[in-house]
Amino acid sequence: MRALVPLAEGFEEIEAVTIIDVLRRAGIDVTVAAVGAMRATGSHGISIECDAPLAACDHEHIDAIVLPGGPATRRLLESPEVRAVVMRAAARGALVAAVCAAPTVLEACGLLKGKRATSHPDQVPEMKDCIYMEDAVVEDGNIITSRGAGTAIEFAAAVVKRLAGENAARDILARIQYRIPAR
Repeated sequence: MRALVPLAEGFEEIEAVTIIDVLRRAGIDVTVAAVGAMRATGSHGISIECDAPLAACDHEHIDAIVLPGGPATRRLLESPEVRAVVMRAAARGALVAAVCAAPTVLEACGLLKGKRATSHPDQVPEMKDCIYMEDAVVEDGNIITSRGAGTAIEFAAAVVKRLAGENAARDILARIQYRIPAR
């Protein structure tokens, strides 16, 4: 399984690192794709060296694209390349996942129309065409959305479950001593 995680300047560090780490623990081949500079600095000053520029990545053979949020979401929204990769992945039936503010990218691409989805509460006004939910993680078809940094582990585990199976997700959660809160 292969996943693409686009990073732009201002990404939310907890979300990005959790996604990358949890997916790699599951044996998923994760490519961190630069949207802009190869070294992206998050909204709290932590820098990550990306694996490759988004333009150089193999977009056609990914099983998932996973978007972290944060202030970088504006850059993701404004990138025609990011939006094109998201749209092509969705059209092929690949998993499309986004957390925090990043579900607004899926909304802008028209992927959430009539679908259940969530986002950071600050983004509710932008989430016009979806059936908005307040759950920590929402799955509808090939789309997974989540609320924010505090739901990042549960979100990443949902992505792992879809790509590598429920046992892989449960194993990782047990190894890192994480229990999904009862709701």
